[in-house]
Amino acid sequence: MTATYTDLSGTSVFITGGGSGIGAALTEGFLRQGAKVAFVQRSDASAFVEEMAQATGSRPLFIPCDITDIPALQAAIAQAAAAHGPITTLVNNAANDKRHSTAEVTEDFYTWMMDINLKAYFFTAQAVVAGMKAAGGGSIINFSSISYMMGNAGYPLYTAANSAINGMSRSLAREFGPDRIRVNALAPGWVLTQKQKDLWVTPEGLAAHLDRQCLKDALEPADIVGGVLFLASSASKMMTGQALVIDGGVVVTG
Repeated sequence: MTATYTDLSGTSVFITGGGSGIGAALTEGFLRQGAKVAFVQRSDASAFVEEMAQATGSRPLFIPCDITDIPALQAAIAQAAAAHGPITTLVNNAANDKRHSTAEVTEDFYTWMMDINLKAYFFTAQAVVAGMKAAGGGSIINFSSISYMMGNAGYPLYTAANSAINGMSRSLAREFGPDRIRVNALAPGWVLTQKQKDLWVTPEGLAAHLDRQCLKDALEPADIVGGVLFLASSASKMMTGQALVIDGGVVVTG
C-alpha cells in the first residue's frame, strides 16, 4: 500500500532515468498520485510509456536524452515544463555504478563517471530553480547511495560522487530555502533492479548483504517509492538538507 498525497495531483514532475529500474517505479508511483510526469533516458522507453498509459490511465512524457549532454538535458527540462507547467518536483535518479579499480581509471573515464553521477544533478537543479520560484516552491530529490557510507571498494568514483551529492544537496538547500525550494538526498541500499541481478547479484553476495541488514527482505524498486513521494509532498514541507536512508537497516545514522 502506498500513501496518497493529494497535493501531488496535477503537479509537474521530472525524473532522470525514469524508464527503468528504480526510476520506472518512481514514474509509476507519481502517475498513480495523479502527477504529470516527464522523464529522460538514453535507451528507448516507448514500450514502458505504453505500459504506464494502460496501467495508470496517464501517459508519461518520455524525452530521449543522454544526461551527460547538458544542453540536451536543459532542453528536455524546458520541454517538460512547456508540456506540464513549471516543474515542482525534480528527482535526480539516473546514475551508473560501473565497477572499476583505481589503477584502471583514465581521465576520460573519470570525467564520464562524474558527468553521469554528479554533474548532471547540479545542472538539472540549476535548470528548475526559476520555475520552482515562480510556482512558490518545490522539491529536489537527489539520489545518493549507502555505498559511500559503507566504504565499499570496487567503484571509488561512484562512491565519491555519492558522497559529494550529500554536500551539494545541503548547500543547495541553504541557497534555495528562502524561495521554499527544498533539497534532500535519498540513499537507497542494494536495490535488486534487473540491472543489478544481471550484472552484480550472486547468491553469496546477496546472502552476505542481507546478513548486514536489520530487516532481512531484499530491497525492490517499489520499496523506494514511498520515501520519494514523501519528500516530494507537503508532508515533508519543513524537511530540507537531509539524507533519507532506505536500506533495510545496513547503515544506522543519527
